[in-house]
Amino acid sequence: MMSWEKNVRKVVPYVAGEQPKNPNIIKLNTNECPYPPAPGVGAALHGFDCSILKRYPDPDAALLVEALARRHGLSPKQVFVGVGSDDVLAMAFMTFFQSGKPILFPDITYSFYDVWADLYQIPYECQPLDEYFCIRKEDYFKENGGIIIANPNAPTGVLAQVSVLEEIIKANPDSVVIIDEAYVDFGGESCAGLINQYENLLVTQTFSKSRSLAGLRIGYAMGSEKLIHYLNDVKFSFNSYTMNAVTIAAGIASVEDEAYLQDTVAKVVRTRERVKKELSDLGFIFPDTMTNFIFAAHETVPAQEIFEALRTNGIYVRYWNKPRISNYLRISIGTDEEMDKLISFLKDYFGSCYTGGQKG
Repeated sequence: MMSWEKNVRKVVPYVAGEQPKNPNIIKLNTNECPYPPAPGVGAALHGFDCSILKRYPDPDAALLVEALARRHGLSPKQVFVGVGSDDVLAMAFMTFFQSGKPILFPDITYSFYDVWADLYQIPYECQPLDEYFCIRKEDYFKENGGIIIANPNAPTGVLAQVSVLEEIIKANPDSVVIIDEAYVDFGGESCAGLINQYENLLVTQTFSKSRSLAGLRIGYAMGSEKLIHYLNDVKFSFNSYTMNAVTIAAGIASVEDEAYLQDTVAKVVRTRERVKKELSDLGFIFPDTMTNFIFAAHETVPAQEIFEALRTNGIYVRYWNKPRISNYLRISIGTDEEMDKLISFLKDYFGSCYTGGQKG
């Protein structure tokens, strides 16, 4: 090892879902929305005045913040925007988890949490989900340096009731509790309604899932004015111009079309509920999901074997070779046509390769 390498911070990086270059792949591995963004987004991009790009963008992204505040019934001083919810969450880790005490999050959850903790040298303890992949609120009733819970959870899709989360928030007045709501639009109740009651609550959401804007990277946080003030202090100490002018314009257009958002969500949910039944008929088991994906294990066929067969045939889903979840696949909800092709392949695969749970 060269001498300079001794001073390098070494971490195990987050591994994102594969982004295939082949356009003919059926891509069900990264929970993107299969439908285009709101029509106003295209109009905003088509009519964008490119002469604006010679200037720096608004560092406050004020117009987007105001649009989000109106939607959620909050003050603009209670909203923070960033370059995807990953950026927002990373800022929150840097800002709020500095006590030296371990932060708490589930053992099966979004796999960026432990990466950020390692990167920012924050101690952490993983709290085991129960046998049904549910959080146990009592696990969070102890001394800690902060709490983060994804709700609905990823990759399991399981939803915790707001009343349960409120008990955790109320029991930890000396810690910041972050509720990561990347998938809340697909069937969950947001904790945003609790913000004015609990100064220590930060709720994060994203435009990458239900709003079909994963390619633009927009995320945001909602919380007390004090929390948002501290987040902005860290942001402006790190990089003032985090969101570009084009993204701000597109984001505003998306927020302003609530009807399109609800229609898109309804289509995804209809497909999800239909596919749940079809997967069940094929021998898959899974926790009930309130997201745009299904976290499924087959009763007899190993998940890795199914994953590899699907991938070989141009259908990408997500697989982790990790404790407790190594026999599960996370299957994003695509269009009805894409899901029909998935189900058709699985029917043929199980029929040709397996008979009564045994290889044929």
